[in-house]
Amino acid sequence: MKIISNVEELRSEIQSVKNAGRTIGFVPTMGALHDGHISLVERSVSENDFNVVSIFVNPTQFNNLTDLEKYPRKIEADAQLLTATGCDLIFAPQPSDIYTVDEMKQAFEFDFGGLDKVMEGKFRPGHFNGVVQIVSKLFALVCPVKAYFGEKDFQQLAIIHRMVNVLNMSVEIVDCPIVRESGGLAMSSRNERLTPEQRKIAVNISKILSESRNFVPDLNPVELKHLVTERLNEIDGLEVEYYEIANIETLQTATNWEKPTVGCVAVFCGEVRLIDNIKYPTV
Repeated sequence: MKIISNVEELRSEIQSVKNAGRTIGFVPTMGALHDGHISLVERSVSENDFNVVSIFVNPTQFNNLTDLEKYPRKIEADAQLLTATGCDLIFAPQPSDIYTVDEMKQAFEFDFGGLDKVMEGKFRPGHFNGVVQIVSKLFALVCPVKAYFGEKDFQQLAIIHRMVNVLNMSVEIVDCPIVRESGGLAMSSRNERLTPEQRKIAVNISKILSESRNFVPDLNPVELKHLVTERLNEIDGLEVEYYEIANIETLQTATNWEKPTVGCVAVFCGEVRLIDNIKYPTV
């Protein structure tokens, strides 16, 4: 397994793979890898000839500098985990390898079709501009046939699908299910910042989301939203930033259960911001 940080070296490596007629699978990450990431890599390895994982904490998608500074960085440990998966190449650049000075200063423009105006986009302005900016750059460099993303970041996944469609990219986006810890907490690199006591509290997020499915169709989406928000806020140590029940395709607020819906939540557990989601049945 190679570790490359230089863009020109990556281009050379990718060209050799393409010249050999080998298919490329790609998993973009920000590092601090956990079993959720590893499941994406293992699926990529099972479906492609050559597999690339990027490890890059992308500064343009952070609207909170403290969050950027505190984001865990552990490239050596990440490389050890990836060695066992069959990954062929790690691309681990620095911001100066990816962005010009102007790109770091100016917001990346993209037509999100309204997908960026709700939930994460509402509370993290500019976040998805940075996501599309870095993913589009990485796709251009890695040239994958397939790229793998987890459903925990549901809104991000919807935006990546739109980016590929709008820009006519020839990459297949593979949606992969959420991987959870034994207690139900959705795996996230941010979980490392939770104390043991906070981790016990945080498992209530997935527990309450899972139980909320039992109220369909007795409660409509608006009523269920209020109930879930209330139950989460009743738990000491949790504070809901948002909980929305939205149409799976448009991400607009749902008013009934006639079309597929997803409940997306962002919750603070102490200073750690956690996200999760659950799909609801149609009625």
